[in-house]
Amino acid sequence: MKSNIVIFWILTVYLVVLAAVYTVWNMLSHGYPEWAGSTAILLSGGLTGFIASYLMLVQRKQGGVLVEDRDDSDIDDGDPELGEFSPWSWWPIVLAFGASLVVLGLCIGFNFWLSFLSLPVVIVAVVGWVYEYYRGNFAR
Repeated sequence: MKSNIVIFWILTVYLVVLAAVYTVWNMLSHGYPEWAGSTAILLSGGLTGFIASYLMLVQRKQGGVLVEDRDDSDIDDGDPELGEFSPWSWWPIVLAFGASLVVLGLCIGFNFWLSFLSLPVVIVAVVGWVYEYYRGNFAR
């Protein structure tokens, strides 16, 4: 996390300096500042400063060194259990197909009939994916 904090502080300083250079450059070449670009660059520096400050507070609150910051850590040390996934489930594919048909119907000439006809596929896929552990061999 220390490297992330340093990177965000470097980005903050860079963007604030860049905003100043951009503003001065526009004043020298055009005679007036270009406020949209100057403000956008300066606020981007502010946002990266907020992220760096937040990461510093989180690191201070944790009170320890993260796995990523230790020199003697392995890849497996920072590999937590992310959740339970069903490698045999077909419902994500059905849901992606139905959702793509709904969006396709909306995008191509506002063919609402295609979206209307494919909406039940989306509903069935969502219900099937949610309730797949309540029936069949994998019921709990």
